[in-house]
Amino acid sequence: MAEKKRKDISPEEASYLEWKQELLEDPEYQAVYEEEAARSELWLQLVEARQEAGLTQQEMAERLGVSQAQVSRIEKQGYDAYTLNTLRKYVTALGEGYQLEVAIHTPEPNGPVSHLPA
Repeated sequence: MAEKKRKDISPEEASYLEWKQELLEDPEYQAVYEEEAARSELWLQLVEARQEAGLTQQEMAERLGVSQAQVSRIEKQGYDAYTLNTLRKYVTALGEGYQLEVAIHTPEPNGPVSHLPA
């Protein structure tokens, strides 16, 4: 197996990589990063699922009973006004074999814990 050649990095790039690593180790930054990553992934998952189902935005709009512009808005990168009801309807409109899954990530032991009033 051939070994990858190591690229020499500039002091600026080394500084950037060190800064990036520090950010990734910061729990507050990590939480924001994960939220943004999840939001970014959602619109792409919706578009890909619709395309895999063989539907155009117009056909999806007809199934949902909304305008094509509304489907475009739902699928727009950066859109974050989703409701669970909207997502459920969208996935149902895709047809059989598609399902909506919600994952709840529990905090790591010794990590920040929020307490909700009883």
